[in-house]
Amino acid sequence: MALAHVASLRSEDPFRKVGAAALDFDNRVIGTAYNGLAPGFQAPEGFWDDREGRQKFMLHAEVNLCSLFKRGEVKIIASTTMPCTACMQTLCAYGVKEIYYRDVYQASDAPEIAKTYGIGFERVTDYPLNPA
Repeated sequence: MALAHVASLRSEDPFRKVGAAALDFDNRVIGTAYNGLAPGFQAPEGFWDDREGRQKFMLHAEVNLCSLFKRGEVKIIASTTMPCTACMQTLCAYGVKEIYYRDVYQASDAPEIAKTYGIGFERVTDYPLNPA
């Protein structure tokens, strides 16, 4: 979870900084990622001021993370925020077995999806570097 937190610090989003980390079946770090814009996109002036208007352009940390590995390579995902419904579906499609998160995201169906697919799903709030 500490790796996910550190990754979140790289996010340019002034309203919500989300980080995620992936570990393989030998508990080696595969990669870290954060929420942000597509690689190479330069946000025009004022882009970050309109939170509602820019949300559809933001790539979630989990989606960015999945771009770093192949299906079946990752056992554990740690994310600073509970995955949204779409990200949880994506993590299921990639064969992730366990998901740990820090902050609850009320609008997410992730707990129900995890239960249905038999994925370990746990909130973690006590870890090194916890900003709380």
